[in-house]
Amino acid sequence: MWFRGRGKADRAIASYQRELVDTHYREVENMYRQMRMWRHDYRNHLQTMKTLDTPIKSGNVMADVILSSKMSLAQAHGIDVRVDAHIPIKLRISELDLCCVLGNLFDNAIEANDGLPEADCMIRVYMDMKGTQLYISFTNASSGGKQRKVGGRFRTTKSDEGHGFGLVHIDQIIEAAGGYLSRNFEDGASTTEILLPQS
Repeated sequence: MWFRGRGKADRAIASYQRELVDTHYREVENMYRQMRMWRHDYRNHLQTMKTLDTPIKSGNVMADVILSSKMSLAQAHGIDVRVDAHIPIKLRISELDLCCVLGNLFDNAIEANDGLPEADCMIRVYMDMKGTQLYISFTNASSGGKQRKVGGRFRTTKSDEGHGFGLVHIDQIIEAAGGYLSRNFEDGASTTEILLPQS
């Protein structure tokens, strides 16, 4: 019975991860299409271009696209978003894993702002090298209180089946990369910090 139950959970996680990757890549493709259209219409819409947010330029194309896409999504939800990202080297982590980590973190940050007054909604993203390690920090306002761990992991606040897999997937990616992850939940805000070795 235990093996059957575990197999079912593993299949559910795998299915969720496939759906998540598909969603993130669709967002990436949409952003690429928008960027191509911006370039194509640049001469005719120069004034319009000046009113658009400058695309994020971290030095990593995948990070730029996923961060820009999620930033636009968050702003559409009325969230004040600030992203400061610098990735001056080729990363050891795969583009797929990077997409999953950043996409999950941003999705969680957006959802954490649900139910808050618009004036209180915020997300802050910072990425840079700390020595030979890539440092990633996500801080966001949250409508929930301080969270507690269940089974060694922070419990998701989402009630529907399937939620929480994103957190597990992030943990698995960071662990496989030999990295470090810290989550700090306090009243009104939460912060996730990650260190990924690159040497």
